[in-house]
Parts: sequence; C-alpha cells; structure tokens
Amino acid sequence: MLHPSYSDLINVVNSEVEPGEAPVVQSRYSIVIAAAKRARQIIGGSEPEILGAGKKPLSVAVEELYEGKVKILSEADATEEDDN
Repeated sequence: MLHPSYSDLINVVNSEVEPGEAPVVQSRYSIVIAAAKRARQIIGGSEPEILGAGKKPLSVAVEELYEGKVKILSEADATEEDDN
C-alpha cells in the first residue's frame, strides 16, 4: 500500500483552496501525473526539497507533495505564471 494514500495527498494539495473555488486536484490521475513530473525533475538534477538520501525519486516527490514543500498549480495559476 502506498503511504500516504491518494486521498490523503488530494486533501493536502487542496487544503489551501478557498471555499467555492475549484480544487487544484480532482482525481488520482492528477496526483500521479504531478508526482511523476516532480520525480523526473529530481532525476534531471533538481534539488529535492526534503532529505531523501537513499530514497527513490518518486518516493521523494510523493513526500514533498504530502509535506507541502512542492505545490501543484491550477491551470489558471500556471498560465498566469507563464505570462509573467
């Protein structure tokens, strides 16, 4: 079993969403894609945000998401950031 669970990760990622706004992550698929993307960044040389010596990049990525060290941007936020 994966720890933390998908539902725990979804709750953590969506914890900063204001009531009435659409959640950033709505499915397990979105969490998997975000964790895989972060793991590829770590493999590519990006510095991990947590101490993960000896851990696989995907485990580090999931832990970063769970601890809130890495944020998943909504499409609107990502577009806004690209414009700047």
